[in-house]
Amino acid sequence: MVLYTLKKSEFKEYLYFLQSTALQALQHNEHSSLRSITTFNYNETAWINPSEADIILGEDQAVESFVWLLVVGIFLSVLIFLSIAGNILVCIAIYTERSLRRIGNLFLASLAIADLFVASLVMTFAGVNDLLGYWIFGAQFCDTWVAFDVMCSTASILNLCAISLDRYIHIKDPLRYGRWVTRRVVVITIATIWLLAAFVSFVPISLGLHRPDDQPLIVEDNGKKYPTCALDLTPTYAVVSSCISFYFPCVVMIGIYCRLYCYAQKHVKSIKAVTRPGEVAEKQRYKSIRRQKPQQKKFKVRNPHSSPYHVSDHKAAITVGVIMGVFLICWVPFFCVNIVAAFCKTCIGGQTFKILSWLGYSNSAFNPIIYSIFNKEFRDAFKRILTTRNIWCCAQDVVNIHPRNSDRFVTDYAANKHMVTMNSGRSSAELEQVSAI
Repeated sequence: MVLYTLKKSEFKEYLYFLQSTALQALQHNEHSSLRSITTFNYNETAWINPSEADIILGEDQAVESFVWLLVVGIFLSVLIFLSIAGNILVCIAIYTERSLRRIGNLFLASLAIADLFVASLVMTFAGVNDLLGYWIFGAQFCDTWVAFDVMCSTASILNLCAISLDRYIHIKDPLRYGRWVTRRVVVITIATIWLLAAFVSFVPISLGLHRPDDQPLIVEDNGKKYPTCALDLTPTYAVVSSCISFYFPCVVMIGIYCRLYCYAQKHVKSIKAVTRPGEVAEKQRYKSIRRQKPQQKKFKVRNPHSSPYHVSDHKAAITVGVIMGVFLICWVPFFCVNIVAAFCKTCIGGQTFKILSWLGYSNSAFNPIIYSIFNKEFRDAFKRILTTRNIWCCAQDVVNIHPRNSDRFVTDYAANKHMVTMNSGRSSAELEQVSAI
């Protein structure tokens, strides 16, 4: 028997603790209950006789719950920090690095801004909401937060679609890229993306067309009532917004990647077909020169399969493939569940919906990492930014973005491609003379 001597105020708090821990921990067992909880007042003194095992069990569960929330909170904080820091670095690199001030990189800047908004305006409030289990920022701000959630996620996905289309035109027809993709076209495209994202989000949400019930759900915590804020959508809005925000851009991105991959494979085969007849003669002549002049400088034989245009095509296909893979892994589960949850409220659990939502949010953290890994200019810019005190030192000499000098790769690629076409009709001896020159 355990003896407790408590004041009235302390006794009430302790009794509430027992009811919220020990009784809840044992409610699933019909044969388990507190054996004796007896109280009586005598000179503001209370006597309680609870079971020690029941109290210890409730305390252990409370500790486990606290540890779990702590781990989840740290993980979400790291994810939010990486998203914000990575996208800020991308924006600074594009603004300060001369080699990155290209027309195509304006889409990357727009994507970084969208992902930055996702991390700062959506993920931060979503983390607090999911950890506490209720919404503490007011009922009016709930609709605003949901609108930002839909708008920023939609803008991020549409920017990815625009980047895929830009890369496809860049590789498929580099000679016409400068005429088609001008600064005016890019600015209009980016403005259209953000206007469409705002139209899909703020207009129906401000009119109340997204929510099936105007009354928010209420949860109780320590005797106080709090409203919840969740993405509870009507079937019509769920289908329309999902198609505009995800399914249509996803189909476009998959089609672009398939055509880009087929074009890269076709281009590789054409290079092999052009250079294969002269390979044997070049190898034989190379061996004879080595036997005749062993002391002289070795004859340099160019490997067509490691040429700049071949490597660039192959690398671009791999980059777009990785982007598409990460994009589908992050967003496909959420948008599938989003439509199902709109038609069947009890089919998808609350925890499952939260996990899939955060999986989609994580795409905002992966985007700057992917583009940085496959782009040496971004890696060098990040190193300079992180190791230089004055990050704006290189931003003083601003260079206007113009299609004539916007992308050196277009000129190099076109020149190499034209050289391969002209060399296709030459003999092996002529190719050797050109190489020697």
